[in-house]
Amino acid sequence: MDDFLHWLQHETAGLLVLCAVGIAVLLLMIIRFRVEPFIALIVSGLLIALAAGLSVEDIVGTAQKSSESLLENGFAGILGHITAIVGLGTILGSMLEASGGAQLLTRKLLGAFGEKRAPLAMGLSGLVFGIPVFFDIGIFVLAPLVYVVARQGGKSILLYCLPLVAGLSMTHAFLPPHPGPVVAASLLGVDLGWIILMGLACGIPAFVVSGLLFPMWIGKRIELPVPEDMLAAAEELARKNETEGRPEPKLATVALIIGLPMVLILGATFGSITLPAGGTPLAVLTLLGNPTVALTIAVLLAFWLLGTRRGMTGKEISELTGNSLRPLGMILLVVGAGGFFGKVLAETGVGEALAGSLQSTGLPLLVSAYVISSGLRIAQGSATVAIVTTGGIVAPLLHAGDHSQAQLALIAVSIASGSIIASHVNDGGFWIISRYFGIPVKDMLKSWTVLETILSLVGFGMAALLSALLP
Repeated sequence: MDDFLHWLQHETAGLLVLCAVGIAVLLLMIIRFRVEPFIALIVSGLLIALAAGLSVEDIVGTAQKSSESLLENGFAGILGHITAIVGLGTILGSMLEASGGAQLLTRKLLGAFGEKRAPLAMGLSGLVFGIPVFFDIGIFVLAPLVYVVARQGGKSILLYCLPLVAGLSMTHAFLPPHPGPVVAASLLGVDLGWIILMGLACGIPAFVVSGLLFPMWIGKRIELPVPEDMLAAAEELARKNETEGRPEPKLATVALIIGLPMVLILGATFGSITLPAGGTPLAVLTLLGNPTVALTIAVLLAFWLLGTRRGMTGKEISELTGNSLRPLGMILLVVGAGGFFGKVLAETGVGEALAGSLQSTGLPLLVSAYVISSGLRIAQGSATVAIVTTGGIVAPLLHAGDHSQAQLALIAVSIASGSIIASHVNDGGFWIISRYFGIPVKDMLKSWTVLETILSLVGFGMAALLSALLP
């Protein structure tokens, strides 16, 4: 027994077996027994830590002090970085949603591109509005417009809804302030400005192929009309908007609020490269470009421009803010538990063992990160779980090499790309799209599942190409 424990806790093969069993337990709990992912992450992390021979004091601390434990440090290390960013981004999206900014943006795009290019307009709506709002919220808000446009166009609803959800999915996977890219940036130690740059560089081509070209092909082969009950809901929403009496926000205001945080964050990133250290200009850009500060500025502007100036009371804004933050609880719990899981993997030496094994296979770290993330995504369905688990596995491997911020950002993009591959019946987003657009399961597999796989593969392909070109 002692020989087995020594092999399990100290030999490379044993540590890899320990890692594989831990991940298998995690997936079994989530898939087979329907345990909440954050609970499954905590349980599997504790089991790996105990099996690896870590002391109880190291894992959970003592009755008198636990602040230095793996459990608390794992949660605090990642949540301290992302909580404010994700929370502020959620509030910003809610203000844009409640003000009608999303509908305004889509209507303007439809007017600019015309009926023949309506799919492009819907795709751009998802791309732009997807930056500040969660994937499912974007569908809830913009789906009624898809119904109307699809009815007017007289073609399959897939031609209009797929570009929209492709845009929403791309921003959700590749760009802050969404939890996935923010978590990946935190775990890998990369600046969010670089995540934005590489996310756009990889995500835009992936969106064009999956969200514009593929829908044009599949929309001609699967004819799905807009269900009458969906059209009735869209008409009811239109009547409600007409009777509210509040002035519609201006397009420039909506664009300012969506774009300002990204501009400030990128300003800090470029400033750190081009401006001398210790100077006042760099200090100002660094302060304003801190993601939390940048999003706070945007939220305050939204409160004023989209709220107070349009007749909303302080109470209404407060209620809207509180309601928008309620769904964040489970997301943050999953992220925190994933941080603990990754901390355990690093502490046990599994990361170093995995690094040696991956190096012996000859697979670049970028490819390994994508493969691991893809496998976790397909197995359990949650993109967030795939990202936090893969990030925890990959982070210790980075110590073996000297990686620039751009290279780290591309590894983060690879993880994000893997986390969205092959969406199927174990993914909540699969059922949201099926329900909101009236798409049968068999047609979802032919359309949405293929779209997500194309988005994933092209995103990863761009990351691999840029990684080969960049120093």
